[in-house]
Order: sequence, then C-alpha cells, then structure tokens
Amino acid sequence: MFRDQLNRTIHLPEAPKRIISLVPSQTELLYTLGLEEEVVGITKFCVHPESWFRSKTRVGGTKNVRMEVIRELSPDLIIANKEENTAEDVMALMEHYPVWVSNIQSLEDACDMITGIGAITRKADAATRLADTIRQRFAALQPLPRPVPTAYFIWRDPWMAAGGDTFIHQMLQRCGLQNVFAHIPRYPAIDEEQLAASGCRLVLLSSEPYPFKEKHMHEIQAILPDAKVMLVDGELFSWYGSRLLEAPAYFQELFQQIAQG
Repeated sequence: MFRDQLNRTIHLPEAPKRIISLVPSQTELLYTLGLEEEVVGITKFCVHPESWFRSKTRVGGTKNVRMEVIRELSPDLIIANKEENTAEDVMALMEHYPVWVSNIQSLEDACDMITGIGAITRKADAATRLADTIRQRFAALQPLPRPVPTAYFIWRDPWMAAGGDTFIHQMLQRCGLQNVFAHIPRYPAIDEEQLAASGCRLVLLSSEPYPFKEKHMHEIQAILPDAKVMLVDGELFSWYGSRLLEAPAYFQELFQQIAQG
C-alpha cells in the first residue's frame, strides 16, 4: 500500500513492470532510478533522456493524453502530476489503472515525490540517496546577499510570469531573488504597465515552455531600460525530478553573472 501526494492510497502488491510517465521531469527521474525496462510509455514532451525520447512509445502530450495508446500499452502504474496533467485525464485513468499523482510547490515536496516514486517502483534506497543529495546541495547553496526584485517569464503574447504559489517561485527564493509578482497566484498575464511599475531590477526569460531568444530581451529592455535581462535554463528552475541535482551549481554560476551588473 502506497500514498501519493494527493494522499490517495494505491495498492500495488508487486513491483510495476509496465510504467507510463505523463510528466517530463518525473520521466527523467525514472531513468535516474534505473527503470529502463519498466518504463513503456512517455509524453512527447519527455525529452530527457534523449534515448528514451527516441525509443519509448509516446502517449500524447501532458494535457492531451491518448487513451487508446495507453490501453495498448497495458500499464500497471501511471505516474502523473496535479498541475501538469488535466484532472479529467487523471480521473479517467484512475478508473482503469493505478495512478500515482504528485503535487509539488516546494523543494521538500519534490524530495518527497522522489522518495514516494522510489518506494512504489521498489527503488527506495536509490531514491532516498538521490533526495538526500539534492537536499545537501541546496543546503550548500549561497544565495545572493541582498534580495533582487525579479520577474520570471514563462510565456510571451501575452507575457506570463511565475506567481507566488509556484515551484519556480520557491526556486527564486532559494536564490535570494524577490519575485515582484509573488502576490499573484499561478502564472498571471502581465502587461507592460504592470511590469514598468513593478520595481523589477532583474528579468529572467525562461527557455521553456516559451523558447525566449535574444530578440525578446530587447523587447523587455525597452520597457525596463535600467533592469538586467537574462536568458535562463527553464528546466533548472522548474523541473522537480533528478535534474534538481544540477540546479544549485547552475544557480551559483547565475549569481556571478547577476553580480556583474
């Protein structure tokens, strides 16, 4: 008997042999845990590892799961996420398959997810070591000495920022970055007037889900001529699986760039 992060009980008396992952960062976690043979299906956004992206059966996107493909794969465990997958898809899958659902807003939630998935896939020892290493690396992270008013954008047309109840917001806090849109939930649309009046001194343009490029930096710079505008690796701010191992070192390098002004 296992519990997911929605506090649901999942009965899985034997180790799963046919796993489908509907979440890119958790797909990469399953790879890190050594579940090469057990994972039979992933989404079209599960780009890591590349070998799985090329070889594993794709079951649609995170928001538009292809139920007929899942039926053909006959999974004995499906890994999902409350935010990244639709409630309708998850509820429909629960009627036929064991579904373990994560719900992540903080680093500790992410570590709990790692150990939870490790337990249900019978990789508990490896998962515990992984979560402990992630905690240790974040504990050693030395954030910026003074909070920097920051906006983190994930989308353009409309411009959309990370709000205060997101995992990205938690990562910004770990870095010593003050989210100027922390008072707004989820991923609000932000107009030019709001941004200009926000007091923002640093703008981070994520590599995903919108692929921001240098030309978009110039658009922001026109609105905030005195702010520093940077392109950042969105996976290291928003993926909450084993990629968290790499995040602290990336953040530390980012601090050096920010400090250069």
